[in-house]
Amino acid sequence: MTTTGPGEVSAREAEVLEALGARLSNSEIASRLHISVRTVESHVSSLLRKYGVADRRALAALAGGAAPPEAAPQGRTAAPPGRMAGLPAALTSFVGRERERAAVLAAFGESRLVTLLGPGGVGKTRLAAVFAGDAAPSFPAGGAFVDLVPVGGGFVAQAVAAALGVTERPRQPLEDAVAERLGRGRSLLVLDNCEHLLDAVAGFVERTLSVCPGARVLVTSRERLGVPGERIVPVAPLPVASDAERLFLDRAAAADPGFTADPAVVAELCARLDGMPLAIELAAARSASLGADGLLATLDDVLRLLAGGRGAVERHRSLRAVIGWSHDLLGEEERTLFRRLAVFTGGFDLDAAVAVTRGGGRGPVADVLGRLVDKSLVVRRGGESRWRLLETVRAFAADRLAAAGETDETRRRHLEWAAATAAALEDRPADGWRDDFDAVADDLRAALAGSPPGPGAVPHRLARALGRLCYARRFLTESLDHYREAAGRAPDPGEAARDLRSAADGAHAVAPAGHHAFESLLASADRARAAGDGDAVAVALAAAVVTANRFSAGFPAEVPHERLSALLEEAAAAGDRGDPVVAALLAAAAAWNAGREKMAPDPVLAAAAAEAARAAGDPVLVSAALDAVSTAAATAGRLREAYRVTRERLSLLAAMSRDDPRSAPEITDTYNMAATYAVATGDLRTALETARSALEDDLLGGHSYLSESSLVLPLALTGEFDEALRRAAGMWDGWERAGGPVAGWMSPAVAAVALVHGLRGDDHRYRFWRARATQVSGGPRNHATFAAFADARVAVHSGRFGGAADLVGLVFTDFPQGRYQTYARAAGAELAVAAGLPDAAERLASAAAVAGENDWAAACLARAEGRRSGDVAALTASVAGWERVGARFERACTLLLLPDRAAEGRAELAALGCPAPA
Repeated sequence: MTTTGPGEVSAREAEVLEALGARLSNSEIASRLHISVRTVESHVSSLLRKYGVADRRALAALAGGAAPPEAAPQGRTAAPPGRMAGLPAALTSFVGRERERAAVLAAFGESRLVTLLGPGGVGKTRLAAVFAGDAAPSFPAGGAFVDLVPVGGGFVAQAVAAALGVTERPRQPLEDAVAERLGRGRSLLVLDNCEHLLDAVAGFVERTLSVCPGARVLVTSRERLGVPGERIVPVAPLPVASDAERLFLDRAAAADPGFTADPAVVAELCARLDGMPLAIELAAARSASLGADGLLATLDDVLRLLAGGRGAVERHRSLRAVIGWSHDLLGEEERTLFRRLAVFTGGFDLDAAVAVTRGGGRGPVADVLGRLVDKSLVVRRGGESRWRLLETVRAFAADRLAAAGETDETRRRHLEWAAATAAALEDRPADGWRDDFDAVADDLRAALAGSPPGPGAVPHRLARALGRLCYARRFLTESLDHYREAAGRAPDPGEAARDLRSAADGAHAVAPAGHHAFESLLASADRARAAGDGDAVAVALAAAVVTANRFSAGFPAEVPHERLSALLEEAAAAGDRGDPVVAALLAAAAAWNAGREKMAPDPVLAAAAAEAARAAGDPVLVSAALDAVSTAAATAGRLREAYRVTRERLSLLAAMSRDDPRSAPEITDTYNMAATYAVATGDLRTALETARSALEDDLLGGHSYLSESSLVLPLALTGEFDEALRRAAGMWDGWERAGGPVAGWMSPAVAAVALVHGLRGDDHRYRFWRARATQVSGGPRNHATFAAFADARVAVHSGRFGGAADLVGLVFTDFPQGRYQTYARAAGAELAVAAGLPDAAERLASAAAVAGENDWAAACLARAEGRRSGDVAALTASVAGWERVGARFERACTLLLLPDRAAEGRAELAALGCPAPA
């Protein structure tokens, strides 16, 4: 395995990386380093590429490993090697296994999936950890070591995501986020203890390897996964007369620094223990009290019952016998705590141990816990005040718990601890809570799954808290599942109605949103009716009407207007209009449902809804009502008004909780619409700033194709062609990973990529991306305004005027969702002028009538007028217009029309990689 590095990082990039580690925004970094925001953005992009990671959070995690710039010669520093997240800290020396380590290395030369196969207690985990630590420099994109012992069947992706530090985002399932992180270079994923999750792990691994060509997966298991291409490396017990004795002596010396023994006795001990590392460690832990001869005599009695075959099954039985022997030597209070700790599927802290022990205080429990650690029955995690039972030991402890008749009572205590722990985490939104949640998440899930079925106050509290915590942790789909389970666990229908409202809100962070949110709201109304809560009925039904109109693209079939009208009537009859929240939602529903057409709210009723929302004083309600106001304005062609209102929505985001799913619809929609209307009015600099802010947002950001598409469009229009094409690759890849859904809102960004290729003279790529724009939109007429604009603009630049009349006629059509119609008509009018069409003057006049809504269109029309009349003043005004909006390419093209500045224009076009226009 060849060791490679991710390349060198400049001194300035190292400074930026350090600032990312401090969680500074781009603007804050720019201020600290006295550079422009654009320069910071360039450095961040370079760092993402060099480290092969997915997002800013991953860079921040790496920041601690970067050497300071002054530590490297000539102002440069080598990038740190790949970081293996979650790698267990070594508390003891590692003995032997040279043959197995070489075998793993050779197996990875033939396959991308290697499984360490062997019985429990044979040392698979330690071998995997050592190999991963040694191999880390060969994986510049890093990876993770993931312990699957505490993980339930449906949570493999969550466990890997938590280790890697990635989160789920709108239109990007968690599995895709994980694949994106692992797929950005040569990476290593270690999945430890997979035998209880074979099907789930096999599916996860097969999918990951299929989409991540640089990824390698190392698995430890008692059974093979059965995935095609899997290579098996058997892990046998340590050879007696060498490594087994070395391990025993090392661990015995740790228990008693003065330990000595006859080598023949040690050899006999290790032979009787079959060379099993865990059995050897358990026996060595008793060496201080029994001595080597005492150990041999006692073990001889214990193991004589197992005389016979010496196959793998017998070895495993021998190990359980040694665990039983070690257990029998415990005092009563040690046995009691030991068996009760079996309810923890993962690690636990002292308070958790106290919680499952009747009448035990922190001091006495800590004392007993320490004794169990000394006897190797409990393992302390390095550097942490957390402990765990190894899985083989935990299985034995669980048997002892059942034999004592304490399983139900101890699980009840575990459930109460889980509910209290989840509630405490809910009250801790400050830094660090995510790590604390990750440490206990598997136990919280297990406690809920193991609780008695049906309604119950404690499991309901836990399910609801898990819904909120998983949403805040950005396990978005899991959050919905917990809220739905909470509704089923609720002790009364009113609480169930609340949980279903939360599920509806959270659905907006998971695509497709509208239909699932609508169904959850109807279910919430049903539960509210059962509770006799008319206001809750009104709120749920009114929100359902708004959802069906406002987010209609998320429905498999349009909800008939008649049905929505009936729901609105029921809502109005059920609720008290004197309640500000009820009044605000009823007003919003009335505005959105005023006509039969979706996404077409009544402007007068929308204004009334905004006033009612402000009276309620809720920023979420105000933002939702303002969306009706802006949509009505945009539908009427008043793009600047729509933009102004959307900027007000942006200002409301700071007042919304990032950890409450109630904010999800507004956060996801506001960023998107703010960038959209900024582009629609030609405010390209703000569009870029808004889109980059969305990329930094922990709900929308990363490489979700939603956020990438918002950025590609203004990049193309400002002439930042190279970055636009880089972003386009990630955008399209994310869309394909999501299954290639119809996404009309993404079509303008895809058409913008075609535009870039067309302006650069690459006809093949232009046609290729132009077809893609139609593909994502679901048809040639859906969201086609920007695509028509791209056709017209490329025709002007290339001087190909065949069919110009038809194309001009097309761009002057009234398109549905025509937010970019001003672009299309301005480019169409310029095409009419350039092609010498007889109606050019008429087209200019028609386009000028709406050009006041768009600064880009105004600059384009000034250039078109200059072309038509030879008016130098108009061309000069056009240049100034392009400079105001930051459109480098368009400015250069316009300079070519001014003889005294044509050379400047040609130089700028060359810098942008574009040929001069015909």
